[in-house]
Amino acid sequence: MEETKPFLVFLNKFADFSADEFQTLLAPYISIRHFNKKEFFSKPGEVDNYFNFLLKGLVRKYYKKGKEQINTQISFENHVILSEESFYSRQPSEYFIEAIEPTIALSITYEDLEKAYGQSHKLEHLGRLIIIQTFLLKDKWQLQMIKMTSRERFINFVNKNPELLQRVPQKFLASYLNIKPETFSRFKHLLRTPKLPESIQAPHQGSS
Repeated sequence: MEETKPFLVFLNKFADFSADEFQTLLAPYISIRHFNKKEFFSKPGEVDNYFNFLLKGLVRKYYKKGKEQINTQISFENHVILSEESFYSRQPSEYFIEAIEPTIALSITYEDLEKAYGQSHKLEHLGRLIIIQTFLLKDKWQLQMIKMTSRERFINFVNKNPELLQRVPQKFLASYLNIKPETFSRFKHLLRTPKLPESIQAPHQGSS
């Protein structure tokens, strides 16, 4: 139970869900999976069969455009990652999902999640709230990509996720933020200068 506690805390952000309900309705379907660095959760052409909540580690989701890798998501502890369209439609994915660091994921298969939903309307409603939140965050991110300048995107990301600058390879972050690598390097140098924009000088913790 201790290992899965972060997931229960995550669920309670959306609705009250007791430890007893968790143990009865979800725990029987949970598996704990371990991934080495550069090991794939799933690849294009496969139906993504797992809902994944990250207990430890760092994972990216990307697709290939020619030889270029376009990163669309970078997730770390206490975040969810999966190929949503493939998982819910049961169609082959177009994405790679790859561990950037050694990673531990709490995972539930599509079939088992459907079984759990069938046992509890409360759990089904909770699942719907998580899906809605996922799409709201994606819409917000897409709007930021359109409305913000590359500098604003960089500063916003540093403010919310300063630790990821050390954990995530620069080329992945540049792709994720849709910033040219040379421009990203120039912005990164701002962090080493004595006179920084106020918003960079006082970063706060948070999720992307």
